Amino acid sequence: MKILVTGGAGFIGSNLVDRFIAEGHEVAIIDNLATGRRSNINPGASFHEVSITDADAVAEVFAHERPEVASHHAAQMDVRRSVKEPQFDAETNIIGTINVIEAGRAVGTRKFVFASSGGAIYGDAEVVPTPETAPLQPMSHYGTSKRAGELYFGLYGRLYGLGWTVLRYANVYGPRQNPHGEAGVNAIFANMMLRGETPTIFGRGDKTRDYVFVADVVEANVRALTLGDGEFFNIGTGVQTTDQEVYDAVAAAVGFTQPANYGEERAGDVRHSCVDPSKARAILGWEPTVEFREGVRRTVEYQREREIG
Repeated sequence: MKILVTGGAGFIGSNLVDRFIAEGHEVAIIDNLATGRRSNINPGASFHEVSITDADAVAEVFAHERPEVASHHAAQMDVRRSVKEPQFDAETNIIGTINVIEAGRAVGTRKFVFASSGGAIYGDAEVVPTPETAPLQPMSHYGTSKRAGELYFGLYGRLYGLGWTVLRYANVYGPRQNPHGEAGVNAIFANMMLRGETPTIFGRGDKTRDYVFVADVVEANVRALTLGDGEFFNIGTGVQTTDQEVYDAVAAAVGFTQPANYGEERAGDVRHSCVDPSKARAILGWEPTVEFREGVRRTVEYQREREIG
């Protein structure tokens, strides 16, 4: 199968490209390397250094590659930047998504798999773990732009018969996660501890998130190539993990013995975010397989070996 992955030099996208190539698919990548790394690019894929905000360039890549399926992972994913720079967030996550959809429609791409956000879209949900049927009440521009992307895929499905599957990720972590960004607390903590620095927990350490290992996310994407048309799926563990538990797990993997620093809780942070993956289990036959502390150990070892920083 010919598959095009936007954001294929990034954390999740590059892991996905590796899996597709290992399974014998022909893969093309679009990435502007703003947050992706050239070192992440699988040499077996064709690479196009293009921004999804450049409609003409994206259309040229699709016309050249003519993918059967497109996996749309390129995005502006910094929640705080989305609040500070809402125009930039919308240009990338809304206009960029439209550019990708239009380019695919023009060349007959039959299906898109869209990486959305289970954490940002539901906001402070009343039901935790949160099912796909819960009210969508994003608390950031990022969450709103991701929801807009979902709506556009639904629209193109109704108007033109475009196939799509939306995967709403919980907090994804694992090898290749950027330890210098706003997102990715596991990678940030690991990087600091490996340098002998003490990370800061914002608040009392009792906020919770749902952490899903990147290899499990990749497996969900593989299944979505042929299953789940026209459906939304939460991709998470359904298990709440506190900030303090994250700190303790990373410290144990690193061998770091200093207690955390604590700072003021940040305005706008969702207190509890955890998704219910039951629908993905029932329709995609997917479920998470990597236990949190094992995933943290693999993440720390990756960073230790590459001395990221």
